[in-house]
Amino acid sequence: MSLIFSLALASLPALPEPVANNAVAKVIVQNQTYFLSFMGLGSDKQHSSVHNKVWALKVGDSQWQSKTGVPSSLPLKGRLASTAVGLGEYAYVFGGYTVAEDHTEVSSPDVYKYDVIKDTYTHLASMPVPVDDSVALSYKARYIYLISGWHNDGNVNLVQVYDTQNNTWQQASPFLGEPVFGQAAAISGNTIVICDGVKTQANPDSRRSFAGVAQCLKGTIDSTNPQKIDWRTLPHPTGTAHYRMAASSYNGNIYMMAGSNNPYNYSAIGYDGKPAPASDHVWRFSVDKNEWQVLSPAKVKSMDHRGLLEHKGVLYRVGGIDNNQQVSANVLSYKAEK
Repeated sequence: MSLIFSLALASLPALPEPVANNAVAKVIVQNQTYFLSFMGLGSDKQHSSVHNKVWALKVGDSQWQSKTGVPSSLPLKGRLASTAVGLGEYAYVFGGYTVAEDHTEVSSPDVYKYDVIKDTYTHLASMPVPVDDSVALSYKARYIYLISGWHNDGNVNLVQVYDTQNNTWQQASPFLGEPVFGQAAAISGNTIVICDGVKTQANPDSRRSFAGVAQCLKGTIDSTNPQKIDWRTLPHPTGTAHYRMAASSYNGNIYMMAGSNNPYNYSAIGYDGKPAPASDHVWRFSVDKNEWQVLSPAKVKSMDHRGLLEHKGVLYRVGGIDNNQQVSANVLSYKAEK
């Protein structure tokens, strides 16, 4: 790879406008790679800033293209905390939640398959239990796992498995960690690694509150039964929980980066009333060695991610919120170490 091409690849154009909490996916159609951004939060960070806008970048082009917005079975179209995953030439978009003017939040059951070339959506079987702020991981180019997440009024420990061949759902072995929302996860082969997120907790003299959970678990999917997962605890790389990190896998390693150590609402103000700081940390888990390594930090701090896109050994954060609690249009790159 030439240096010029390598530098061009590492630096991708910014989004047409700032967006955070956007679901992201990478698809490959006729050997051409596309990055996709679905829905999210605009720069005002108000309930009215939640949208269903979609942008696509044909990697190598100089700008993103606006696409048809994500449909919705709910009255409100825009959603936060949806999850997307690319599987071959299609992107699958799951859930998210709507925010009404009175701040009522509703988890969406919707599942759509998106075709970037035709710019069309196919409405698929709804999630049995609608979740948002979850994670979506693909396995064997067929199954997609939604692990834990928030359902209307609380976190669930469910692992819901969507079969893309049959358009059906099944339940897998429940998640054995603390049920959370805003967790980060990635899959390499049949190994899932999932870390952190936010739990709800009861209090003696006040209503429930939210708290970060410093936890990591490894799930090994049974080679003969995709619904069977052997969950085991892992040491945490730092002992400090982070919320809405970006995660992906590459070359037998699982990467987690950015996020915030202070859980927050979509305003980027923490549940404790303090502005949430963005992080620049990068963690790498070696599946073969079963160990963590803390890598050199990213150049730019960011948070409020729904995914991390890998392309040719470079990890990309698409949009998000910066360390000044401002919604960003930037596409930030980090070269994965061999």
